[in-house]
Amino acid sequence: MSAVSAVAKKILPLFDRVLIQRSAAETKTKGGLLIPEKAQTKVKEGVVVAVGPGARAESGSFIPMSVSVGDKVLLPDFGGGKLEVEGEEFQIFRETDIVAKLD
Repeated sequence: MSAVSAVAKKILPLFDRVLIQRSAAETKTKGGLLIPEKAQTKVKEGVVVAVGPGARAESGSFIPMSVSVGDKVLLPDFGGGKLEVEGEEFQIFRETDIVAKLD
């Protein structure tokens, strides 16, 4: 997690953007069989690494974010911008693109 915290210090998303690191895909079945890379499904869960200050209201004040650093979230199938920093892969989403917050 130290690499993630170092990246979070380097990248600060603007407005309602959220920097997320996707969870790793399953490489083995419960029975111990290896799953080929082509057959692995895209993981729809991730951890919030950094958040922006929030969207701007018409009055100029910030609308607070509903997610915070460390939250587990459910992501859409498509969307978000890919970003690679120091060998780690991250994605940037708008807060409104995030499907759900997981417990």
